[in-house]
Amino acid sequence: MKTVFQTITWFLLLSAWTGTAGAYDYPIKDPYAATIIGTPEEFRPELPEKIDYDLLSVKVFPDRTPPDVFWYHRDFRYSLSYQKGEAPLIFVIAGTGANFYSTNMIFFQKIFYQAGFHVVCLSSPTAMNFIVTASESGVPGDTVDDARDLYRVMGAIWEQVRTRIKVSGFYLTGYSLGATQSAFVAKLDEEKRLFNFKKVCMINPAVSLYTSANILDGMVLRALPGGPDTFDAWFKEIFRKFSELYKIMGHQDLTHDFLYEAYRTLYRTDPPKQENMAGMIGTVFRLSAANMIFTSDVLTNFGLIKPKNLVLGSADSLTDYFIVSTRSSFVDYFEELFYPYFRSKRPGLTQAALIERLSLRSIEGYLRNSPKIILMGNADDLILTPEDLAYLREVFGNRAKIYPTGGHCGNMQYRANVLYLIDFFKN
Repeated sequence: MKTVFQTITWFLLLSAWTGTAGAYDYPIKDPYAATIIGTPEEFRPELPEKIDYDLLSVKVFPDRTPPDVFWYHRDFRYSLSYQKGEAPLIFVIAGTGANFYSTNMIFFQKIFYQAGFHVVCLSSPTAMNFIVTASESGVPGDTVDDARDLYRVMGAIWEQVRTRIKVSGFYLTGYSLGATQSAFVAKLDEEKRLFNFKKVCMINPAVSLYTSANILDGMVLRALPGGPDTFDAWFKEIFRKFSELYKIMGHQDLTHDFLYEAYRTLYRTDPPKQENMAGMIGTVFRLSAANMIFTSDVLTNFGLIKPKNLVLGSADSLTDYFIVSTRSSFVDYFEELFYPYFRSKRPGLTQAALIERLSLRSIEGYLRNSPKIILMGNADDLILTPEDLAYLREVFGNRAKIYPTGGHCGNMQYRANVLYLIDFFKN
């Protein structure tokens, strides 16, 4: 049972976060700016500075030995936040390329912990550590296969922690790509019944991974002054500016969070044009895709980035491979590695059938008829087409909470959004 302290704390938070009835006052109206900036600190809920958590790891495939170039990825890493007594456990799945310790994941860890949950934070199946240690195929992006990988990981984690914590029930959420994957994981759990998830919330999901990835790839092209042929020079200049800010900003890792903060710093006094903001968003996605493509190419020895049969060691420079990877769009990955790989496993598979398999439309019947699943989205989400948004409204009906603004995941940390999210899981 939750403690009296947790009950009082949650009551106070509800009072503080409610605000004006019926109003939605997320402060950033431009969807590109919202996606980049997120939620300013003064509009976020107050959270504890310290919580009880452990950084843990688990061996998903005991007989797997990763290539030497990935020597630092031997086990699957995750975080566990734990209550002192019995409590519900919620799994949180990160967005594209994000790790369990990214800024957004730490935020979710704290809000759910404060609300009285045990919390397990999981890296995205497109993150390097996940691909190397927990992906059965080594080729992320297939939502059905990724769901199986996630479910296998979650089962291994539960076996590892079940003697440490007392659990009253299981819950599931994810944002962006993690939201889409959470729907497939929930459907798989209906068959396997390991967790019997009581509630599932999808936060800013993609309807079609292929469509959303093409939108994001297109944002990079919008920012190129001279078209696709100028990508290398443009990308080099972007990183030159980032390097000038690196020491000033005090970051030790060139993470996606750093890229967003650097971009805000660059345009602190000179409001950026929309195409520049689109270019920044597309660049972050391109970096995530580059890591994913390189990792998958090495594991499968496909020869897309690294020459086929070339063995990379732990001391080999990866700079040239990184540069080549950044030139590769998601469409390149899909057409030159992803689709050929799965067609070799499933003779007769067409591109159209594979694209459909990656979409929420492939599990539409389940989504329509599963009352435990809800959707939180934004009317101005940059990775959705108008048809995608209409589809989500129609499929989920009154289980869809669509906010008027917020871009793609920009308002996840906004007080009203957090209140709605926690209220759904607790009531």
